[in-house]
Amino acid sequence: MRKHRATHPPTGADGGTMGLPPAADRYLFDSFRRLPRKRRSQFLQKPMPSNSPMNPAPLAVISSMATKALLTELVADFQRLHPDQPVTLESVGGVDAARRVAAGEAFDVVALGSDAIDKLIASGHVLAGSRVDMVRSGVAVAVRAGAARPDIGSEDAVKAAVLAARTLGYSTGPSGVALARLFERWGIADVVNAKLVTPPPGTPVGALIATGEVELGFQQLSELMHLPGIDVLGPLPDAIQITTIFSGGVATTSRQPDAVRALLAFLASPGTTAIKQANGMDAA
Repeated sequence: MRKHRATHPPTGADGGTMGLPPAADRYLFDSFRRLPRKRRSQFLQKPMPSNSPMNPAPLAVISSMATKALLTELVADFQRLHPDQPVTLESVGGVDAARRVAAGEAFDVVALGSDAIDKLIASGHVLAGSRVDMVRSGVAVAVRAGAARPDIGSEDAVKAAVLAARTLGYSTGPSGVALARLFERWGIADVVNAKLVTPPPGTPVGALIATGEVELGFQQLSELMHLPGIDVLGPLPDAIQITTIFSGGVATTSRQPDAVRALLAFLASPGTTAIKQANGMDAA
């Protein structure tokens, strides 16, 4: 008995031929039937294009360093649930990430402080209405491992520690901007600026604390808590705590906005709360 040979071109996940709109199906079907049998067989054996619905391109995520460890874990969990949807993650300094997105570099997901996401929405680089708040993150204080541990239990104690420190460090991101305002309110901005050590983009303040370049450092707890060579004194007291909301949005350069929305929904879902807390953050 002769085996039945395929006479239909492969169909996409939506039932359309190769994922094409239905209006194009008849023309492609007729053209496919006119091919010699050998050519039809060769065509059917070719792999699907890398950006086809059955083989989606990776979702490219860019984030700030503050959420690097968290997103690494959450993206891995998402891929275990959705093995057919690859995701790549790049984490850099928040200022640098926003600059690259604003310059038109192609990404699918942008994960930054909510203020930065709002600015990128306003400039047309993140889709309006796509912002999803993921976590709330507070600032902590750290010194080099084994160094004297100043009191940071109150606003006055933190101010005294800042004035006593030989060198200071804080990030150039949202928390750093808020700290600069705090020092201005205290009337010590000039004193702070004279002994401020600014880390290069993508370098955590904790790395400079560990080498001794910074005596007293401030940064998101999530960026300090896993670094060797430092002692985390604790969070800023409630009266002066700086809380940053980190959000995600769909980049206007993305060709897979629905897939991005599915990823963002997962990143904000209740089932991710424990991982967020383990990384020094709270669900937004």
